[in-house]
Amino acid sequence: MSLSKLAIACSVALGAMTLTLAPASFAATDTKEAANAKAVKAKAKPKAKATKAAAKEAHPLAMSVVDKEESDEPDTAGSASTDFNCELGNKITIYTNATDDKHIALRWKKRLHRLSRVGTTTGANRFENRLYGLVWIGIPAKGMLLDSKQGRQLANECKDAEQAKPAAVVEAAPSLGVLPATGG
Repeated sequence: MSLSKLAIACSVALGAMTLTLAPASFAATDTKEAANAKAVKAKAKPKAKATKAAAKEAHPLAMSVVDKEESDEPDTAGSASTDFNCELGNKITIYTNATDDKHIALRWKKRLHRLSRVGTTTGANRFENRLYGLVWIGIPAKGMLLDSKQGRQLANECKDAEQAKPAAVVEAAPSLGVLPATGG
C-alpha cells in the first residue's frame, strides 16, 4: 500500500507543478501574441494613413473646400502688404488684394496663412483660419492675433506705420498747410 500511496502523491505533486507552471507558459504565449498583434496593428496604421492620403490626392474634392483653401499657402503676387510691429518684438505681415476683400494672407512666424472674413456686429475686421485656429482682429487703433484652439493671444498691440505715429503728429497733420482765415 505504501507504494500506491507514493505513486498517488507523486502524481498529485506532478499535477500541481504542471498547473503552477502552465499559466506562466500560457502568459508567455499570450504576451508574444499580444506583441505580435501590436506589431501588426502598428504596421497597418501607416498603410491606412497612406491610403487616406492617396485617396485625397486622387480625389482633390475629398477634402472640404474650406479646409483646402485654409491649408494651401496663399499666392501673394500682386497683393499689397502691410507690416505690423507688435509687442514683445513680434512681427506680422498682412497681404490684401483689392479685388478680394473676403480674404487676407497673414505671415506669422515664417508661415503664410489664408484667413477668411467673418462678419462682426462691432465693425472690427475679423479674419479667421479655422483649420489652424488663427484669428486676426483689426480695429483702427491696433490689431491682434489669437489662437482659438488654445484660447490665447499670439500677438497684441500690433500697429502698422500709420497706427504707430504718435497721436500729436496725427492730430497736427491735417492742420498743416492750412491757415485759418483772418478777419482783416
